[in-house]
Amino acid sequence: MKALSKGIVYAIFAILVITQIYPLFWLILYSLKNNEQILGSSFFSLPTTPQWTNYRDAYKSGHYLQYLGNSVFVTLVTLICVIVLSSMVAYAISRFKWRYGPLVTLIFLMGMMIPMQATLLPLMVIFKNLHILDTRWALVLPYIAFSTPISVFILSGFMRGIPAEIEESAFIDGANVYRIFRSIILPISVPPIMTVVILTFITIWNEYIMAATFISSEKLKTLPFGIYTFVSQYNVNYGAIGAFLVLGALPVLLVYFVLSERITKGMVAGAVKG
Repeated sequence: MKALSKGIVYAIFAILVITQIYPLFWLILYSLKNNEQILGSSFFSLPTTPQWTNYRDAYKSGHYLQYLGNSVFVTLVTLICVIVLSSMVAYAISRFKWRYGPLVTLIFLMGMMIPMQATLLPLMVIFKNLHILDTRWALVLPYIAFSTPISVFILSGFMRGIPAEIEESAFIDGANVYRIFRSIILPISVPPIMTVVILTFITIWNEYIMAATFISSEKLKTLPFGIYTFVSQYNVNYGAIGAFLVLGALPVLLVYFVLSERITKGMVAGAVKG
């Protein structure tokens, strides 16, 4: 009976692994086909002759490095601002007892409920009046605004579980609030911060709606725009689109594998202490 139960569990995990990995495997196969193979052969067929030129076209014709640089800049600036702001806010609302703490928490929780699409028109008007439309700040500012609430929620849940005795002993030794936050709270909160990093990174890296609304200059476009390079009025290079999608997914996979252990620790710590 025990062996049967273990077999069922392994089978379930195997199915989950296959369903998660197969789309990426299929995309790689898709990127190695030409239009005839994609449109004429079976959906699950292997490429008869791998079309490595699709990756060359994706790299050169798709302006991969230019779009990659824009995505990296926007994502890094957003990550730095989100981590700094959300960690300070989470520390304030979770460790301090002040009159407006619950109200501030409620405001950030409400921020998680606002759909991004509902803000496009007012943000368009605001950015136009501020003369920052079609600049990188037109992406960075709303990305920070929409990423901060969930980050505050994750970090504040973790910080509430940090023993108060740690701060009390540091305060007795002469450390002020800023020193305690910088030297004690932040190092302890590294696991949930890593969780915030990967969640924010994936969201910003793949975001398209705001980038398409606020950016019109070719030199400022991010990676999601690259696929339109291979779409014309009379022809679509499906293989090159697949290759570009693979190249666009590589940084996300790299970041996840590098931070996977810390992400797992952050999720477990948040579940236990939150």
